Amino acid sequence: MKIPHLLILFRLLLAPLIIFFAYQLGDASRILILILMFLGLISDIFDGIIARKQQISTVGLRRMDSQVDMVFWLAIGVSCFILNPELMKMHKAGIIALLGMEALCYLISFIRFGKETCTHAFLSKIWGIILFIACVSLIGFEYAGLPMQLMIYWGIFSQLDVILIVLLLPQWQNDIPSSYHARLIRKGIPIKKHKLLNG
Repeated sequence: MKIPHLLILFRLLLAPLIIFFAYQLGDASRILILILMFLGLISDIFDGIIARKQQISTVGLRRMDSQVDMVFWLAIGVSCFILNPELMKMHKAGIIALLGMEALCYLISFIRFGKETCTHAFLSKIWGIILFIACVSLIGFEYAGLPMQLMIYWGIFSQLDVILIVLLLPQWQNDIPSSYHARLIRKGIPIKKHKLLNG
């Protein structure tokens, strides 16, 4: 098993650990979870970089990376709820809308192509940064406020872009930077993918 696969597996194994620590240790787990969350983020950054260096950035690896990312961040979300139930309930409607949009992305992709989404779009990458900040705010400082609101609104916005990508693509593809690029592909115009957006 190569290093990128090990980094993805590491992130997958972190998911149940994070939930376990949040449930068993409660507030005492906050620093530990922040450390694990940071390690998970680092592994996500470096699995793509190393895969490109080793020239093994295959479609299968990209799909695995995308699905493990979802599992990892869902685990972080569950830990946020365990540690900050009242703050999470205050944003219940937005969180439900966000999860509903995520489910809709997958549903549309499965209906169109029989596969899950794997766009790694630019807006989604920005959302990942905002999501990280919001989770640090919740877990580390017990504060929701603006970070949580921005995470919800940008998340819905980025998922709309993913839905447009899926609807515009003539056939399933991974690593599409935006719905604009999907429109170019639909017209038969080749696109250039920046290597930083392919991580």
